[in-house]
Amino acid sequence: MRHGRFATLGALAAAIAGISLAVVTVRAQTAAKAPAGTEKAWTAPRAADGHPDLSGVWAHNSATPLERPEELAGRALLTDQELANLKRTAAELFNGNGDAAFGDAIYLAALKNVLGKEKGFKSRDVTTGDYNSFWIVDREFDNRTSLITDPSDGKIPALTPQAEKRRAAEQEHRRLHPFDGPEDIALGERCITGNVPMLGAGYNNYYQIAQAPGYVAIDMEMRHDARMIPTDGRPHVPSNLKFWLGDPKGRWEGDTLVVDTTNFRDDTNIGRGNASAKTHVVERFTRVAADTLKYQVTMDDPETWTKPWTAVLFMKRSKDQIYEYACHEGNEAMSGTLSGARFQEKKAENAAGKTGSK
Repeated sequence: MRHGRFATLGALAAAIAGISLAVVTVRAQTAAKAPAGTEKAWTAPRAADGHPDLSGVWAHNSATPLERPEELAGRALLTDQELANLKRTAAELFNGNGDAAFGDAIYLAALKNVLGKEKGFKSRDVTTGDYNSFWIVDREFDNRTSLITDPSDGKIPALTPQAEKRRAAEQEHRRLHPFDGPEDIALGERCITGNVPMLGAGYNNYYQIAQAPGYVAIDMEMRHDARMIPTDGRPHVPSNLKFWLGDPKGRWEGDTLVVDTTNFRDDTNIGRGNASAKTHVVERFTRVAADTLKYQVTMDDPETWTKPWTAVLFMKRSKDQIYEYACHEGNEAMSGTLSGARFQEKKAENAAGKTGSK
C-alpha cells in the first residue's frame, strides 16, 4: 500500500513502556532536521581548479531506509524522542551477540521491535544464519524516515506495465535456470561490478574522491570500481555503446558537482536491479560541512517507473583508508556454486528415475 492511512499507535505506549512511535500528522511534526552540521550554509575549501574540494574518503553508513516503512506512512520525520527510542533498540538488537543485518534491515528490525510487531531479530538466512553482527560497522540514525524525498510518500514509484512483464520474465528465468552457468549468477555475486546510484549503506560503502582540472574520479569500495568522470563539457558517447556503470559526464553548477549518466547496459545493477538501459541518472555532490557530503540522485526511466524519483543521503568524511575489495579472488565460490547446482540436478534426476521405475 503506497498511500497508507495514518496508524494510531498511541495506545501501544503503556504496553511497551513508552517506546512506541506515536504517529502524528505531518502538520504536527517537529521541524525538519538534517544530519548534524548540514543546517546552515557553509563554504567549502577550494581545489586547485577553484571548484569545491570534494577529495577524500566518504562513508555512507546511514541507517535511514531507502523507502519509507508502511508503519510511518505520511511521516517524513521522527521526533527526537522517537529517534532516541529507535537508536536504543537498534543498539540492543545488534550488540555483537547475534546475527548481522544488512541494508535497511537494521532500521526495520528496530522499528518493528519498538512497535511491538516483532521481538528480537531473525536473520534473513534462516538455515545457517549470517555472521556475527560485531563485524558490521555502526550505523548512523537521523530523524528522516526515508532517503527518498520525491515522491513525497518516500516510495519508489510503481513499475510500468512493461517493467512488470520484464521483471516477471526475469524471475521465471531465474527460477528455471538459477545456475546453468556463470552468466546466471548476479553481477555482484560474480564480483563483476558495483552499483550506480551509490545508495547502499553500512557494508563496504566507502568512496574515495580524487579531482583534477577536467576530471573527477570516484573509487567505490564495493566491487573495486573506479568511476572516471570528465568535467570538460564533452558529450555522451554514441548510444550504441553501453556500460555497466553507464557513461558519466560531469559539470559544475556553483558549488555542486552534477554527474549526468546514460548509456547503461540492460543487465546492469541500477535502481535495485529493475531499471532498463534507458535509465538516466543525475547525481549531485555538495559539501555542506567539513565532514559532510550531500549526495542527491534522481532516477528517470520511463520504461521502468511511472515517474522519476529522487533520494538524498549524507556521506560522512572518514579518516579510514579504502583497501582492496578482493571478493571471490583466491577462493572457490564460483566453482562451488556451479558444481553444487550440478550435484542438485543429478540428485533430482536420480530421484525422478527411482520414482518412475516403481
